[in-house]
Amino acid sequence: MKLRTVFLAAAAATLAACATAPKPLQGSFTEVNPRDSVAAPQVGAPVRWGGRIITTTPGQNSTCFQLVSRPLSGTGRPLSSAPDATDGRFIACRAGFYDPAVFAEGREVTFVGRIDGYESTRIGDYDYQLPHVAADVVYLWPEVREVEVRPYPYPYSYYDPFWGPRWGRWGWW
Repeated sequence: MKLRTVFLAAAAATLAACATAPKPLQGSFTEVNPRDSVAAPQVGAPVRWGGRIITTTPGQNSTCFQLVSRPLSGTGRPLSSAPDATDGRFIACRAGFYDPAVFAEGREVTFVGRIDGYESTRIGDYDYQLPHVAADVVYLWPEVREVEVRPYPYPYSYYDPFWGPRWGRWGWW
C-alpha cells in the first residue's frame, strides 16, 4: 500500500513539473487582466499577459504590438482551446526591432512587464481604452500544427491474413 502511494505521489510530481512556465516567463505577477486594469487603473503593476497579435508596428527605437488578450495556461501560453474567450485588448512595447513577418497577425505571444499607462484608440466607431505595457520579455510561441491521425485500416497494427470472422483455431470453417 505504501509503495503504491509513493508511486502515485512521484507520478503526480512528475506531471506537475511538466506544466511549468519557461524560465523567462516565471515570476510573481499581479492577478489582473487587461479589461480589469482599465476599470481600476494599476500603473506600475507587474503583469504577464498574452494573446494573439493584431498588429506589429516597428518604430525608430522600439516595436509595439496590439493584441487580443487570452487567458493563460499554467505554462504561460495563451489558451487556444477557447478561441472566443478574451480579456480585452492591450498594447505592449519593447525596445528593439521585431520583424512583422515573424510576429505576424494571429501568432501567439506572451509578455512580461509593467503597466505604464493607458492609450485611447478607436475600433470602428467605438473609443477603446487600451492598457500599455512596457515589456521586459517577449515570448513568441511556436505555431501548433494540428495533425489528423488515422488508425490503421485493420483492427491491429499488422495485417493477419488468418484473422477474421470465418477463421477458427485451425483454419477456415
